[in-house]
Amino acid sequence: MQTRVCRLYATADIRIETAELDAPGPGEVLVALAAGGICGSDLHYFQDGGFGPIRVKEPIILGHEAAGVVVELGDGVTGLTPGQHVALNPSRPCNDCAYCAEGLHQHCLNMRFRGSAMRFPHEQGLFRDRIVIGAAQCVPVSTDVSLAEAACSEPLAVCLHARNNAGDLAGKRVLVTGAGPIGALCAAVSAEAGASEIVVTDLQDVPLKVAEAMGATQTINMSTNASAMSRFTENKGHFDVVFECSAAQPAIRGAIEALRPRGTLVQVGVTGDVALPVNLLVGKEIAFQGTHRFHPEFEQAAEAISSRRIDVRPMISQSFPVEDALAAFETAADRTRAVKVHLTFAG
Repeated sequence: MQTRVCRLYATADIRIETAELDAPGPGEVLVALAAGGICGSDLHYFQDGGFGPIRVKEPIILGHEAAGVVVELGDGVTGLTPGQHVALNPSRPCNDCAYCAEGLHQHCLNMRFRGSAMRFPHEQGLFRDRIVIGAAQCVPVSTDVSLAEAACSEPLAVCLHARNNAGDLAGKRVLVTGAGPIGALCAAVSAEAGASEIVVTDLQDVPLKVAEAMGATQTINMSTNASAMSRFTENKGHFDVVFECSAAQPAIRGAIEALRPRGTLVQVGVTGDVALPVNLLVGKEIAFQGTHRFHPEFEQAAEAISSRRIDVRPMISQSFPVEDALAAFETAADRTRAVKVHLTFAG
């Protein structure tokens, strides 16, 4: 059996190729892919050959956000049926190391994460017409939602994990810095948790409009109206929680300035080394909380999308057939036009 794959060879060198595909073995499932979202890490691989110390060292099939339809079951698979719609969890912890034993599966020492260049050989990703994958990584979703919506389960899981790290948001004032897909979803999960105020900042109007559609009570374009943030720094700050999704040093500093004493900054965006206003962190007793991937939150995300308890449709900007992957990546990189861009597959 053969399938088309979307493989990156070098910066801006994406090729649609044919690869061999075996039948599913014990505990495995053959899935026909329908939709896959282009993530920020995919863009970093495409534009820069990696991010930070993580570099593409061999051809890699991109993609870790996807959903499709079950085609065939391997021996011993239960709980799934052919024709069932599923979101694909790209995360496969070993369930055997010290961190897995503690329930910290997102910190697994032997993590296999689809579409990642962190390990070598690289973990090949989900951008392909068909894939054989572990049944445990197939999470059923409702047929009442599109498979494009289901493909947003992975980024939503990231934001649910971030929310879990922030504590109870009911009645809280929340700031989200950066209105890309993760920022928009952080606004959505904050609204779903009952936050009383959700302010979202960015440098572009298009993602800010999406954030408003997904739960923001106010949006601020920092390139044209940065002064609107000044009132939030008065009297030692205004917000209880910040989801910092931009990883830009000015945004991090501004977030700390806008947090009230004993507030919490959840750092969602990733970057290299940046300078921090340590005196402000100490003086206001700010909790600086990192957040990394997810584990139980993937199934929670699939359920939230299936029920449309969290509606991800406003963030899906455009879809391109996989043969137009180059145009899709170029569009995804243009934040004046798009928030979340999907590839579609002929699985």
